[in-house]
Amino acid sequence: MFRARLAFVLIVTAAACYDAARLTAPPEADRSASLGAIVPAGGSIQAAIDAVAPGAVIRISPGTYHEALTIAKPRITLIGLGSVVIENPGAAEDGITVGDAGDGFGLANVTVRGFEENGVRLDHVNGFVLLHVRAENDGEYGLFPVFSSHGAIVNCSASGHSDTGIYVGQSEYVSMLGNVASGNVNGLEIENSSHILAAGNEAFDNVAGILVVLLPGLDVKTSADVLVARNRVHDNNHVNFATPGEIESFVPSGSGILVVGTDRTTVSGNVVTGNQFTGIAVGSTLLLGALAGLPPEAFADIEPNPDGARIAGNTVTGNGGASPIPFLPAVDLLWDGSGVGNCWQRNRFATSVPDPLPACR
Repeated sequence: MFRARLAFVLIVTAAACYDAARLTAPPEADRSASLGAIVPAGGSIQAAIDAVAPGAVIRISPGTYHEALTIAKPRITLIGLGSVVIENPGAAEDGITVGDAGDGFGLANVTVRGFEENGVRLDHVNGFVLLHVRAENDGEYGLFPVFSSHGAIVNCSASGHSDTGIYVGQSEYVSMLGNVASGNVNGLEIENSSHILAAGNEAFDNVAGILVVLLPGLDVKTSADVLVARNRVHDNNHVNFATPGEIESFVPSGSGILVVGTDRTTVSGNVVTGNQFTGIAVGSTLLLGALAGLPPEAFADIEPNPDGARIAGNTVTGNGGASPIPFLPAVDLLWDGSGVGNCWQRNRFATSVPDPLPACR
């Protein structure tokens, strides 16, 4: 565990302290940098990936590349040298796919555009850095790590996705730092994941800015120890354009930060303004299920109520006024009364339900 945590700290430190021109690879790959390659303009990135050994750094010349990429080797790093766009060559579902053989993956200074399902999909990847990656109009998800761990998503952006711009699902020990999400259904989403940090991000013009949620029917049945801190979440009033009938189509427009069913979620130091439904809301997954018309037995595999949420030191003003849900008020701070040990302190706000909210001891 200590070695895994140390590797995580090194990855996050590398991502936070170096720009795309200086980042070469996750730390383990530095010794193999001489095994790298340069993709010339008009060349094939996938051919370079296939040709290099594990641990290689592949530098990509400026240009637009019409190909979908698959990485099945450890410690591969792709770095765009200038403006690099990876664009759907036709009907490809995923732009960049990294599987469980691709631990220690790095991606920097690249735009991934126009894929049908996901811009960047990481599946069972242990150790990754996404730095200065832009995802544009990639179907459902922009950046999509799932079943992954010990990673960092830093200074990335995502727009135009019918589910989530920047997503972390069924994962642990991942940081989302300094990203921008706009024009998505969910700007940033943390789903059925634990030990996650979302800090210094900006989310605007989404249906919901930041969603921290525990959903039923997935392999991972719990979500805990999530910190949402120092984010700017404003004007998330986009019409919900998710596929009708999907669970994300029931996320209420006008939502700033939603904490739904997760345990020990801390929301602190955020500035949340201009969201027409609610600024920060804490509620049960059963409530989202009720909006979707799902029966209570559909949630039998999880404990759906939020416990131990701490909402502290946030500026939450200018929200509310237009609730899309008839039985819920539009306010700055909202709690549906579910769960135990939830508390609020030192927040700046005008309206709340209930009033007063339970204070932290």
